[in-house]
Amino acid sequence: MSGSQVMIVMIVLIVSVASIIRARFNARHGIFEVRRGREQFIAPPADDGTKAELIKELEVLRERVKVLERIATDERQTRSIAAEIEALREK
Repeated sequence: MSGSQVMIVMIVLIVSVASIIRARFNARHGIFEVRRGREQFIAPPADDGTKAELIKELEVLRERVKVLERIATDERQTRSIAAEIEALREK
């Protein structure tokens, strides 16, 4: 390879690496390319304790679904189901 060919390869390599680094940086900060060169900022989700709250709420909802599934699938009389629902409301 001659000196000019090596120089062209180096320029292409530098531009490629720079575009990859730029894309990673933009992705970390919520900037995504929408259409040919237009960029749109998409705010990353805030982690100010809301994630922990959502996880806790999800666990509570899963527990409720388990109880409702148990009530719906058990073959009990109507009175026992109504009593169990009232007992759950009192909790």
